[in-house]
Amino acid sequence: MDFSLPQDLVDYLAQLDAFIEDEIRPLELADDNIRFFDHRREHARTDWDNHGLPRPEWEALLAEARRRADEAGHLRFSWPVEMGGKGGSNLAMAVIREHLAAKGLGLHNDLQNEHSIVGNNPFILMFKEFATPEQYERHGAALLDGRIRSGFGLTEPNHGSDATFMETRAVREDRDGVLGWRIDGEKMWTTGMHVATHVMVFARTSGQDGDAGGITVFLVPADHPGVKIEEWLWTFNMPTDHPRVSLTDVWVSDEAIWGVEGRGLGLGQSFVHQNRIRQAASSLGAAVFCIDQSVRYARARKPFGKPLSDNQAIQWPLVELATQAEMLRLLIRKTAWEMDRMPHKEVERRISDKVSMCNYWANRLVCEAADRAMQVHGGIGYSRHKPFEHIYRHHRRYRITEGSEEIQMRKVAAFLFGYMGPRKAELASV
Repeated sequence: MDFSLPQDLVDYLAQLDAFIEDEIRPLELADDNIRFFDHRREHARTDWDNHGLPRPEWEALLAEARRRADEAGHLRFSWPVEMGGKGGSNLAMAVIREHLAAKGLGLHNDLQNEHSIVGNNPFILMFKEFATPEQYERHGAALLDGRIRSGFGLTEPNHGSDATFMETRAVREDRDGVLGWRIDGEKMWTTGMHVATHVMVFARTSGQDGDAGGITVFLVPADHPGVKIEEWLWTFNMPTDHPRVSLTDVWVSDEAIWGVEGRGLGLGQSFVHQNRIRQAASSLGAAVFCIDQSVRYARARKPFGKPLSDNQAIQWPLVELATQAEMLRLLIRKTAWEMDRMPHKEVERRISDKVSMCNYWANRLVCEAADRAMQVHGGIGYSRHKPFEHIYRHHRRYRITEGSEEIQMRKVAAFLFGYMGPRKAELASV
């Protein structure tokens, strides 16, 4: 059993480090762009008088960093080769995302809005796995070159984790001799709608509340007259790009269906498994950053004439966190490695519980590490002159989004007790 990383991945991390120092760090320091990362970051990023949306100059800076990363061949690392990427594995992405997050705040990897020089775009693999040949022919080129930017319309005002009870409905309707669908409903947290060209709308087309089947995904133009942004939801960490969206008398043809009618939840599962393992790795990296910064500060700070690190009250909480980080790293990498060794659609049936373990524990760990870093650093740790409050405020969301930690623990329990997953047949007679 060999736990060493492949040499080509180790070499690639070195390439990324060099690219950051040569291209991204100078851009971060130019023209007072550091205001987006130092104590002014929340104000510099947020247009408070425009619904709390991201300031255009902030998004322009992120776009320039991505352009440079794309030009250097890094941005699409994880995309399938046949779709213009390098076919980066789940294991490689987990290692890379931990590595980048462990560097702390910076233009190379801003977790608040999923910006990174190595892009995380689960929509690409989702499209590859679920789009029909006709849909690929119709939408593929636009998706790959960025002409399609889609919001994700699953959660609703009255339904979050209970997605199979969604109230949004799509019913058959003929208009001008063309058979299509009329969609009515509301969606929450439809991230990125201020720049989206389309919305992936999950709607019930058949079946009853609670049925996993009967939910269909429609790719709806964001500028459809029946699509309305009702409000922008201000959050713990600003700016916001998360609106509540209503859909009223939205008619689309059959061509708007993404994937297969009635089997839309499979697309949602495809999205969350990719995103959860990568996001777990990012949370781990941010936790490692908090731990390392605390250790360094404790060695340098000398109250009462001796290093703060001499005190066991300082040492032991960080020991606990460092131990958890080491164990979590092994589980994340093993799970990502297993994901690479099975068909994409098998992940849900075979190791979905392991993905959930990684995700909920990583999100909990980073919050604890950020909180401990504030405590170790004292007053300056509580200030915005250190990044810990930002890390805490951002990562606290992931204990709710992408499936709350309670829902993820429920998934683990279902596998553990054999209600679903590989042990179902084994435990059925117990």
